Amino acid sequence: MDTAVQSKTKHPKGLWVLFGTEMWERFNFYGMRALLTLFMVNSLLIKEADASIIYGGFLALCYLTPLLGGFIADKYLGNRNCIILGGSLMALGQFLLFLSASTFSENLGGAKTFMWLALFIIIFGNGFFKPNISSMVGSLYPKQEKSKLDSAFTIFYMGINIGAFLGQFICPYLGDVKDSAGVRDIFAFKWGFLAASIAMVIGTIIFFILKNKYVVTPEGRPIGGLPKNSTSADFEEGETQTAKFTGKSMGIATVIFVALFFVFRYVLVGELGFSSVGMGQLIKGLIYPFIYAAGISLAFLIMSSAENKVERQRIWVIYIVSFFIIFFWAAFEQAGSSLTFIADNQTDRNILGWNMPPSMVQIFNGLFVVALALPFSILWDKLRAKGKEPVSPMKQAMGLALIALSYFIIAYNVKDLGNTGLLAIKWLMLLYLIQTMGELCLSPIGLSLVGKLAPKRFASLLYGVFFISNAAGYALAGSLGAIIPATGDKFVKAEKLGINLQDVLDKKVTLTPEQVALFEKEQLPVANTTFAGVEIHNLFEFFMVFVVLCGIAAVILAILSPRLKKMMNGVN
Repeated sequence: MDTAVQSKTKHPKGLWVLFGTEMWERFNFYGMRALLTLFMVNSLLIKEADASIIYGGFLALCYLTPLLGGFIADKYLGNRNCIILGGSLMALGQFLLFLSASTFSENLGGAKTFMWLALFIIIFGNGFFKPNISSMVGSLYPKQEKSKLDSAFTIFYMGINIGAFLGQFICPYLGDVKDSAGVRDIFAFKWGFLAASIAMVIGTIIFFILKNKYVVTPEGRPIGGLPKNSTSADFEEGETQTAKFTGKSMGIATVIFVALFFVFRYVLVGELGFSSVGMGQLIKGLIYPFIYAAGISLAFLIMSSAENKVERQRIWVIYIVSFFIIFFWAAFEQAGSSLTFIADNQTDRNILGWNMPPSMVQIFNGLFVVALALPFSILWDKLRAKGKEPVSPMKQAMGLALIALSYFIIAYNVKDLGNTGLLAIKWLMLLYLIQTMGELCLSPIGLSLVGKLAPKRFASLLYGVFFISNAAGYALAGSLGAIIPATGDKFVKAEKLGINLQDVLDKKVTLTPEQVALFEKEQLPVANTTFAGVEIHNLFEFFMVFVVLCGIAAVILAILSPRLKKMMNGVN
């Protein structure tokens, strides 16, 4: 069958090559993530608090380097070369973690050096890989078939989640091993890291072998080759083929970046200078301001190079949607922090006589994505055929509304638990089901929207802006997760010390200095947490914070959708 005709009836084979490459990369990344902090604490003897901070900074930087990788691809190396380079770097980084986990007992200092080097290499490998594979999905489809992108990205997103699920299952199965007495084998981590390295090698080889045959346009031209080889057919009609930034706009962007860096630093850690040297203060006061300032200054730089009203309006749509995505990820990424603590401390995790480990409860998200990605893809296709498909920003408003609904349901189920009652695990499973439906409305649609609206000359750079909004969401998730009130285990622990924790939190009793010291040692709170000046007394109020934030964001985005549709200038 003729390639051009075939592409009108189904997705091009290149999508499945990119799907497979991304699946193995996510296996590698999520598998390593599952083991990293446990390895740092148990084998490298790094303090838990420091391990958490290193992990947070690592994740944040993994979402910042795609900007650099996108820029280098658009300007010099092309998407293909950057994917091969990024995949090779990540495989090497995982292998260095394997070396670190193999040598720590003989040479702890050397093993730590291997670990730092590994994380550094993985951060840059991820930067080269992540934005370039996403922008190639968008390039597989000719201009007249851009409407297929929502379902294409939903299929691509399923690859991400199959890989994540396999990695989160296989790497811990090999690397996080305990004997019958519950004692951890600290020498097993290396096998998990080796599995992650092998997965990345497989993904990179698959892409290298199949790219020339399948990752091509319907006319057979290679996609994502060297920018200097691009032809006018690769661009929108009348569109400039290379990004040009004037010296003036580069200078203004630099000034904006420096000024915003110090503004965000002051807001986050309360100082402009660099007197704080604690690990937490360093990450929070350096990496987070860097991410926020980089996102805004880069957004300004790209907009300064827009050539006409249509381009400007389309880029504005990407920025507005990226802003709302921050609230989605801030709520969604509680899975790894506050929701895991609740699963650990205030949930009955018994499933048919088996007590599920608390860290595994979030695996339901990956399972539901794999189960629902295809039905969602078919749903959008059917609605499109009937002319009833919602525009992308409206789909994202639906995603935010679903997140708000999931927290509303869980809020009402924890309302009457008291201080020590247990939440049934079915409610957390329902929460993950609704949140997954929200994720499928929002995340692949966001990737697709950038693919449809971004001028080709800085498509990868605009994916970088999109990923920065993800990183900003993760940073906000950390701040919001920190306001979780005392869970049931804290009340039980205080009772053993002969103190009623509720009376302490209600300020009915005043602790002696000795009792305050004891509370600190046992990691017990002496006061309620606060959010925006409002005291959080219980889990119900904590969850309602997410209901209000995501609910308001959903309503505003839904109201803006008709205006955004006009600004998209014919793109749906």
